[in-house]
Amino acid sequence: MNCVVTAGPSHEPLDAVRRLTNFSTGTLGSQLANFLVARGHQVTLLLGEGASYTSEQRAQQLVRFTTTEDLSQKIAALTTAPPDALFHAAAVSDFRVTKLFRRTPGGQLVPIEGGKIPTRFGTLVAELAPTPKIISRLRLLFPEALLVGWKYEVDGRRAGVLRLARNQMKRCQTDACVANGRAYGHGYGLVIGAEKPMHCEQNENLFTGLAELVERRATHI
Repeated sequence: MNCVVTAGPSHEPLDAVRRLTNFSTGTLGSQLANFLVARGHQVTLLLGEGASYTSEQRAQQLVRFTTTEDLSQKIAALTTAPPDALFHAAAVSDFRVTKLFRRTPGGQLVPIEGGKIPTRFGTLVAELAPTPKIISRLRLLFPEALLVGWKYEVDGRRAGVLRLARNQMKRCQTDACVANGRAYGHGYGLVIGAEKPMHCEQNENLFTGLAELVERRATHI
């Protein structure tokens, strides 16, 4: 089966030399791609250039992305040869910087711009705007594909994360969602349709469950 995995962080520029990003290492998505290759699948890995995972990459095609918009464009380009399955594990930046301001001694906010904002401006104020949700466009781009999203949460409890995972599936018309993060606790929750969520204690348990989704889909094509 032709699979696509997105992994690692996107980033958004603050100025020409600084960026807004997150702590994603790209490890989980890279390891999932390796696992799928070992199961005999053809895999394209879209990996954030800020990913710090340095072990072997076995995906047959490795494509680097930068910003959220860059990742979105690279995913859209796949419509020429649509994947059978897409696992959207990338940690996409939720916000981008739209404006920067410096505060005058009188308390006014003055817009600033430049290739490299100098520290002599002192404390800066940044205006952040939400980035478009890539996952919400996937079903339109790939109407026949198996689509799996991720729901990573740090606040709340496991039941709440699983509820958010189901909401994401309903809202974005995806087939499954992986719930994880501090709010979920150790391991992962694999939510598939109306089935009871499956708790996966280790990465390999999760990867096996995801691979079986792909392989079950293959038997119906």
